[in-house]
Amino acid sequence: MFPDSVPQRIAVLGAGSWGTTFAKVLADAGRDVVLWARRESVAESIRDRRENEQYLPGVLLPAGVEADTDFDRALDGADAVALAVPSQSLRENMGVFRDSLPPDVPLISLAKGVEIGTGLRMSEVIARVGHLDPARIVVLSGPNLAVEIAAGRPTATALACTDHDRAVAVQHACATPYFRPFTITDVVGAEIAGTGKNVIALACGISDGLGLGLNTTASLITRGLHEVTRLGEALGAVPATFAGLSGLGDLVATCSSPLSRNRTLGRRLAEGLGLDAALAAGGGQVAEGVVSCRSVRDLAHRHRVDMPITEAVYRVCYQHLPPTAMIDFMMDQPHSPE
Repeated sequence: MFPDSVPQRIAVLGAGSWGTTFAKVLADAGRDVVLWARRESVAESIRDRRENEQYLPGVLLPAGVEADTDFDRALDGADAVALAVPSQSLRENMGVFRDSLPPDVPLISLAKGVEIGTGLRMSEVIARVGHLDPARIVVLSGPNLAVEIAAGRPTATALACTDHDRAVAVQHACATPYFRPFTITDVVGAEIAGTGKNVIALACGISDGLGLGLNTTASLITRGLHEVTRLGEALGAVPATFAGLSGLGDLVATCSSPLSRNRTLGRRLAEGLGLDAALAAGGGQVAEGVVSCRSVRDLAHRHRVDMPITEAVYRVCYQHLPPTAMIDFMMDQPHSPE
C-alpha cells in the first residue's frame, strides 16, 4: 500500500486543542490540511493570525493548515479524514458528515471514549452511524498531550487499525521529527486503554489534590492499568496492548502531567469544587473522564468486570461521595492476590 497511497490532502473535522494540534502535525509532515471549525471566529483566527486563540493559544500554525466552517468544502478532495469532535457528540456529528465523506479513504479517529447508553467504542460509532467498513478506521492513541506535541516536543503514538496497510499509510502521512507513530492491529485494546486512562487520571488528580503523595499515585496508576486491562481482555483485546503506548504510555502521561485536563479536574474536585464548578473552571475544555467513568462503569457491569477505581471516581462525580472517602472506598476492598 505504501508509498503510493499515503494521504496527501487531509481534512481534520474539529478545531479543539487536539484537532488543531494534529492538523499542525500533518502540515509539518508535508501534508495539505483543511481544519474544519464549527465557529467562524475560530476559523478566522487561524486564517488571519495563524493561531487558534481559543483552544491552542500561543502556537503558530504552519501555512499548510487552512481553516473552513463548511465541512463540504473541507472534505472536497480529501485523501483521509480525521475526526476530532468530542466522544459524546460523535454520533450526532457523524450523522451530519457521513453523506459528504469521500469514499474508501482512511478515517482517523482522534476521540477517546465509550458512548453512554450503547457502550460502543468510538470506532464502532463511526462505522455504524456512517455505514462504513471498520477496516477503514484508524484509531490514534498514545501519549497525546496536545500542548507538548504542538510545541514540537518528541513523542511516540500508536495507530490501531485491523487493516495494517492502511495504518502504515497513515503512519507515513503524519510522521515528523517530533511525532513518531507506531502501528498495531488491536483496535479494541487501543480504544479501551485510551478511554480508561482518563478515569484513572481523575483519580490521580483527586489523590494529588488531597496531598497523598507518590505512593498513592503509583498505586492508582498500577491498579488502574490492571482494571482497564481486565476490561479490555473481556472485550477481546490483546493484553500486551496495555503495556504499550496506547496503554501504559498514555496512562502515565495523563495521570502525571499538570497539562492533563482530567488530572486537573480531579485536583479541583479534591479542593472542594462541585462537579459543575470544576468543569466550568476548565474554560470549556472537555475532560473526557467525567463521561467515561459512567460509560466504562456500565460496560464493566455488563461484562462482570470489577473496576473499583472507576467505581470510586463515578461515585465522586455523580453520587456526591466526598473525595476523601474515595480513597477509603478503594482501601476497604476485599483482599486478593495481585
